[in-house]
Amino acid sequence: MTVSDNGTRHVFTSMGTAVSLAFAGEAPAGAIAAVENVFRALDDQFSLYKPQSEATAVAHGGLQITAASRRMQDTYALADRWRIATADAFTPHRPDGSIDLSGVVKAIAIDESGAALRAHGASDWCLNAGGDVLTSGAQADGMPWVVGVVDPADRGRLLTQFTCSTAYPAVATSGVTERGEHVWRQDDADRFVQVTVVASDIITADVLATAILSGGRTALDRALTRWPLEVIAANASGEYLTTPAFRA
Repeated sequence: MTVSDNGTRHVFTSMGTAVSLAFAGEAPAGAIAAVENVFRALDDQFSLYKPQSEATAVAHGGLQITAASRRMQDTYALADRWRIATADAFTPHRPDGSIDLSGVVKAIAIDESGAALRAHGASDWCLNAGGDVLTSGAQADGMPWVVGVVDPADRGRLLTQFTCSTAYPAVATSGVTERGEHVWRQDDADRFVQVTVVASDIITADVLATAILSGGRTALDRALTRWPLEVIAANASGEYLTTPAFRA
């Protein structure tokens, strides 16, 4: 943990990525541990890289989802509702039919961490887990939290940025530059290479970033019709489709 005039910053590793937690001032007692516990518990239960996890048993067919824990069933139900809402652009199933809930678990961890921070009295903070960001309040200087969006063609350069607000505190990015083709494409003809979605909550932002990356322009148009969002999407030709906040 690092404490300075600009607040408190803590970084740890979970779910195969770096998690950064910044506070505008001193971190409330127990707040950091609470966030780490949220991530640890979800990773232990849902990681497909842990042979003994419940998710591994479900994915390999050793445990039916109907016989799994209530938490596992509820998470699957959430992911399946998003599948329906996005017309299969987001899915909790791999191409072979096995259940894979990694598309929602990190966002759930961020969302529940936000609740844990509020329960510990924290009001001004920014939580970044592998580029998916949830904010609350303001920075130490009173300015809003600002989230940068990396250029998919040059990972050392920022393409643009978004100033978070009470209405839009969540920013999520899904892309193929660093992780390769990790989503199951619904539309190969209209392919995006990176999608950043800003929404009122991190689960919506994260799920729709993945859905639009998978479903292309059709999924983007559907999402903008149904949910209040700000979006910047880059296609393979280096062109960008943006909503007004990113055009500014």
